[in-house]
Amino acid sequence: MAPADVSTARGRILLVTRNFPPQVGGMERLMHHVLEELAREFDVALVGPQGSERYATSAREASLCALSPVARFLWECQLTSMRLARRFRPDLIIAGSGATAPAAAIAAYSVGAAAACYVHGLDLVAPSAVYRAIFLPAIRRCARVIVNSRHTGALAERARVAPDRIRVLNPGVDLPQGRADVADFFKFAGVAPRRTILLSVGRLVPRKGLPEFVERILPRVVAARPDCVLVVIGGEPKHALRHRAGERGRIERAAAVNGLTDHVRVLGSVDDARLHQAYAAARLLVFPLRDIPGDVEGFGMVAVEAAAHGLPTAAFALGGVCDAIRPGVSGYLVTPGDDDEFARTILNHLQENPSDWYARCREFAASFAWLRFGERLREICREAIASRRNR
Repeated sequence: MAPADVSTARGRILLVTRNFPPQVGGMERLMHHVLEELAREFDVALVGPQGSERYATSAREASLCALSPVARFLWECQLTSMRLARRFRPDLIIAGSGATAPAAAIAAYSVGAAAACYVHGLDLVAPSAVYRAIFLPAIRRCARVIVNSRHTGALAERARVAPDRIRVLNPGVDLPQGRADVADFFKFAGVAPRRTILLSVGRLVPRKGLPEFVERILPRVVAARPDCVLVVIGGEPKHALRHRAGERGRIERAAAVNGLTDHVRVLGSVDDARLHQAYAAARLLVFPLRDIPGDVEGFGMVAVEAAAHGLPTAAFALGGVCDAIRPGVSGYLVTPGDDDEFARTILNHLQENPSDWYARCREFAASFAWLRFGERLREICREAIASRRNR
């Protein structure tokens, strides 16, 4: 990457994030697309975790921080953001999440730039007293607070973010072309081809509700459809700010206690090609969210990703997932906590023809294409920069 050239006539944006490849996950994919889409119009620099420079090929410059421990990252991020801001002279500094909001806000103030923060739900409800005393005020100071769903927007207002600073920007999605090798996925997962796959994709955290799904809902499904098997893809978020280990063990214990070991496969993390196969092999994505104080599903990107593959989702209607599913088009929204309704929804869906859903799901997902995401993101950035210059 070439060093920054502050003489360029293009606007300049500094992205500050802890979530970026080579780390794996929806947030990391999102921030990579943020950088790529910004680079279509602006000169962009990055403050990110070690290793991210290999993936930030569109950035004019990248400065790196140790990913862990968290305290070290936050300290290095603050110092690095200020140094790079003074050298790069950005018009706008964007925090990729609430965790980097103080670094972005302070660095922006030091060079007279505008500040923005992309928040995802948990950023606004984290119960930590330290977080609420330091990070929330930094979010409130930003000229623009970008939220990933209408639900997150409501949380932002509840956290006393000025409503006129809030802008909704749903994460985007790729629309894959061609069919994946389904037979290869059944073999990889250790599932007989004649069986019916219910799929779960995402980080293994308590709010996803998978142990409870295995304990309370899957037995009712299997009783009526013994061919069903739940395939779980995703690992525990070891580098997350709030990480409680043991969720995989809870899922597997729930399967053993309920006599469902043969009906549950926990595969861990997989690459994109394998995930593409999983979406093609499954009959339904299940998203049995739980309402946990101090935690929230800000959007539910996985439901849109599933729809992009023609796969519908059944989910409890909690958090921002209501923006990620259109009932009757890309899936089902179930009354929160109603396990009977969730089981009935699954069983009723399995009686339908999968091809009836494919086109509807894909059409719904197309409205979240990265092209549209980028257009809206750049519009928000232009607005934030103009508001700063007009002050």
